[in-house]
Amino acid sequence: QVQLVESGGGLVQAGGSLRLSCLFSGPTFSNYAMGWFRQTPGKEREFVAGISWTGSDTYYADSAKGRFTISRDNTKDTVYLQMNRLKPEDTAAYYCTAEEDDDWDYSNATAYDYWGQGTQVTVSS
Repeated sequence: QVQLVESGGGLVQAGGSLRLSCLFSGPTFSNYAMGWFRQTPGKEREFVAGISWTGSDTYYADSAKGRFTISRDNTKDTVYLQMNRLKPEDTAAYYCTAEEDDDWDYSNATAYDYWGQGTQVTVSS
Protein backbone atom coordinates (compact mmCIF):
# COMPACT_ATOMS: atom_id res chain seq x y z
CA GLN A 1 0.00 0.00 0.00
CA VAL A 2 1.37 3.39 -1.01
CA GLN A 3 1.25 6.27 1.42
CA LEU A 4 2.29 9.83 0.68
CA VAL A 5 2.99 12.44 3.34
CA GLU A 6 3.56 16.06 2.38
CA SER A 7 5.36 18.63 4.47
CA GLY A 8 6.87 22.08 4.11
CA GLY A 9 3.81 24.22 3.62
CA GLY A 10 3.24 27.42 5.54
CA LEU A 11 2.76 31.16 5.39
CA VAL A 12 5.16 33.21 3.30
CA GLN A 13 5.22 36.72 1.91
CA ALA A 14 4.91 37.35 -1.79
CA GLY A 15 8.27 36.93 -3.47
CA GLY A 16 9.40 34.37 -0.94
CA SER A 17 10.19 30.69 -1.30
CA LEU A 18 9.05 27.38 0.11
CA ARG A 19 10.15 23.81 -0.50
CA LEU A 20 7.53 21.12 -0.24
CA SER A 21 8.52 17.53 0.40
CA CYS A 22 6.57 14.33 -0.11
CA LEU A 23 7.73 11.15 1.57
CA PHE A 24 6.66 7.98 -0.21
CA SER A 25 6.17 4.71 1.64
CA GLY A 26 5.33 1.43 0.00
CA PRO A 27 6.76 -0.68 -2.80
CA THR A 28 9.55 0.63 -4.98
CA PHE A 29 9.43 4.42 -5.23
CA SER A 30 11.27 4.46 -8.53
CA ASN A 31 8.39 2.54 -10.14
CA TYR A 32 6.15 5.58 -9.71
CA ALA A 33 5.86 8.79 -11.62
CA MET A 34 5.08 11.64 -9.25
CA GLY A 35 3.13 14.83 -9.43
CA TRP A 36 2.12 17.91 -7.50
CA PHE A 37 -1.36 19.37 -7.76
CA ARG A 38 -3.02 22.21 -5.89
CA GLN A 39 -6.56 23.10 -4.98
CA THR A 40 -8.43 26.09 -3.60
CA PRO A 41 -11.94 25.93 -2.13
CA GLY A 42 -14.62 25.58 -4.74
CA LYS A 43 -12.19 24.80 -7.55
CA GLU A 44 -10.97 21.62 -9.16
CA ARG A 45 -7.57 20.21 -8.41
CA GLU A 46 -5.00 21.85 -10.68
CA PHE A 47 -1.81 20.33 -12.09
CA VAL A 48 1.38 22.03 -10.96
CA ALA A 49 4.30 19.77 -11.88
CA GLY A 50 5.16 16.18 -12.71
CA ILE A 51 8.32 14.09 -12.77
CA SER A 52 9.04 10.77 -14.41
CA TRP A 53 10.22 7.58 -12.70
CA THR A 54 13.93 8.34 -13.02
CA GLY A 55 13.59 12.11 -12.83
CA SER A 56 14.80 12.56 -16.39
CA ASP A 57 11.57 14.22 -17.51
CA THR A 58 9.75 17.04 -15.78
CA TYR A 59 6.59 18.89 -16.68
CA TYR A 60 5.10 22.13 -15.45
CA ALA A 61 1.91 24.08 -15.62
CA ASP A 62 2.35 27.43 -17.31
CA SER A 63 1.78 29.12 -13.94
CA ALA A 64 4.74 27.21 -12.47
CA LYS A 65 7.28 27.46 -15.28
CA GLY A 66 10.35 29.45 -14.36
CA ARG A 67 9.40 29.65 -10.66
CA PHE A 68 8.86 26.08 -9.46
CA THR A 69 11.15 23.08 -9.72
CA ILE A 70 10.14 19.48 -9.15
CA SER A 71 12.79 16.94 -8.25
CA ARG A 72 13.07 13.52 -6.68
CA ASP A 73 15.59 11.57 -4.69
CA ASN A 74 15.03 7.88 -5.28
CA THR A 75 17.45 7.02 -2.48
CA LYS A 76 15.23 8.88 0.00
CA ASP A 77 11.84 7.98 -1.49
CA THR A 78 11.04 11.67 -1.62
CA VAL A 79 9.80 14.13 -4.20
CA TYR A 80 10.25 17.87 -3.79
CA LEU A 81 8.66 21.03 -5.09
CA GLN A 82 10.86 24.09 -4.79
CA MET A 83 8.69 27.18 -5.15
CA ASN A 84 10.33 30.55 -5.70
CA ARG A 85 8.95 34.04 -6.31
CA LEU A 86 5.66 33.02 -4.78
CA LYS A 87 2.53 35.01 -5.54
CA PRO A 88 -0.72 35.36 -3.61
CA GLU A 89 -2.45 33.37 -6.36
CA ASP A 90 -0.23 30.39 -5.45
CA THR A 91 -2.19 30.10 -2.21
CA ALA A 92 -3.71 26.62 -2.13
CA ALA A 93 -3.55 23.20 -0.60
CA TYR A 94 -0.78 21.30 -2.37
CA TYR A 95 -1.07 17.57 -2.93
CA CYS A 96 1.53 14.99 -3.81
CA THR A 97 0.44 12.15 -6.05
CA ALA A 98 1.85 8.92 -7.48
CA GLU A 99 1.18 6.89 -10.59
CA GLU A 100 2.60 3.48 -11.51
CA ASP A 101 1.22 2.92 -15.01
CA ASP A 102 3.53 3.29 -17.98
CA ASP A 103 0.85 5.26 -19.77
CA TRP A 104 1.26 8.32 -17.57
CA ASP A 105 -0.89 11.35 -18.31
CA TYR A 106 1.03 13.72 -16.06
CA SER A 107 -1.46 16.62 -15.97
CA ASN A 108 -4.60 14.53 -15.49
CA ALA A 109 -5.59 14.21 -11.84
CA THR A 110 -7.78 11.18 -12.54
CA ALA A 111 -4.77 9.28 -13.91
CA TYR A 112 -3.07 9.14 -10.50
CA ASP A 113 -3.67 6.29 -8.10
CA TYR A 114 -2.41 7.67 -4.80
CA TRP A 115 -2.69 11.03 -3.06
CA GLY A 116 -1.28 12.61 0.06
CA GLN A 117 -3.35 14.52 2.59
CA GLY A 118 -2.14 17.90 1.36
CA THR A 119 -0.14 20.75 2.83
CA GLN A 120 -1.38 24.35 2.91
CA VAL A 121 0.59 27.12 1.27
CA THR A 122 -0.50 30.67 1.98
CA VAL A 123 1.17 33.60 0.27
CA SER A 124 0.46 37.02 1.71
CA SER A 125 0.62 40.18 -0.37
